[in-house]
Amino acid sequence: MQAQPHSPKPSSQSGAPKSRAKKPKFVLDSHAIVALVDKEKGHERVAERLVAAQNDEIALYMSLINWGEILYTFERERGTQFANELEKDLDEYPMRLIGVNRKRIRTAARVKSIYRLSYADAFAVVLAQELKATVITGDPECRTDEHLVAVFWV
Repeated sequence: MQAQPHSPKPSSQSGAPKSRAKKPKFVLDSHAIVALVDKEKGHERVAERLVAAQNDEIALYMSLINWGEILYTFERERGTQFANELEKDLDEYPMRLIGVNRKRIRTAARVKSIYRLSYADAFAVVLAQELKATVITGDPECRTDEHLVAVFWV
């Protein structure tokens, strides 16, 4: 039986007044979204971050490389229809997708050449470094990332 993709349903009220202080920034890696969709360990923590972003308490980002990784993984495992539905759901998430350029690709390639992490994870790390953000993940491979960026473990 396939898990159906879903968007968290954040409440429309924040309960707290909006602050002018800079919001904490987070970068989602693909593991966080897979955990959410499949209701794996830590999915509640990912959903909480999405609600916080919806309530404008934090800023959420994702590299287009990680976004593509999510889509190809689910399409390979569950088919095109599932991936298409998931893509629509992801479009509703309160996150900003960030593209790549030569500098970002070169920096990710350098990170990948030095550290034991996937190429896609290198883009999450590089984006987090650029934004001075925290990576949201539960991927054990990312333990090597902890000295490169802050990690919010799910």
